[in-house]
Amino acid sequence: MRKLIFATNNKHKLGEVREILDGTVQIVSLEEAGLSGEIPETADTLQGNALQKAQWVWERTHQDCFADDTGLEVDALGGAPGVYSARYAGEHCTFDDNVNKLLKALDGETNRKAQFRTVICLIEDGEPRYFEGKVEGQILTERYGNEGFGYDPIFMPDRFAVSFAEMPLEVKNMISHRGMAVKRLTEYLNK
Repeated sequence: MRKLIFATNNKHKLGEVREILDGTVQIVSLEEAGLSGEIPETADTLQGNALQKAQWVWERTHQDCFADDTGLEVDALGGAPGVYSARYAGEHCTFDDNVNKLLKALDGETNRKAQFRTVICLIEDGEPRYFEGKVEGQILTERYGNEGFGYDPIFMPDRFAVSFAEMPLEVKNMISHRGMAVKRLTEYLNK
């Protein structure tokens, strides 16, 4: 079975990606690959951050690897928090801190349109390739559900009446930004 190092130690992301790939590819986390240290994320685009993280792994292992970067882009905030989604409320913030800041920023706002975007950078034999997934929806006015992570409790995808955090993981993975990007990665790997 093919093995890929996934440039993450985020157990939520790791679980989602492993569930989507469902045994077609062996996914190894940074920790499982014996890698530690701070991975840079200083680019000003999702694609740039995904490349930066994947290159960090490639430079240390010379093994095929991939990294992703995801951003929540809110129309009323001019696309913010975007590339800064994970640290929207500050450098050492929690998921709750980010959600609280976003809800406060949108307080009284009627335009709640937003989209989640994920860009995956796969490095094979030193060459980067990109795969993108996107899902459009709305930012809710309060949290709903206990599943998922990050902004999932306040993001309701179009054509659904529940937040990502209210969906079973299998359903979320079929329609989510990360799910779509991983699906495109999988189609490429299976060629």
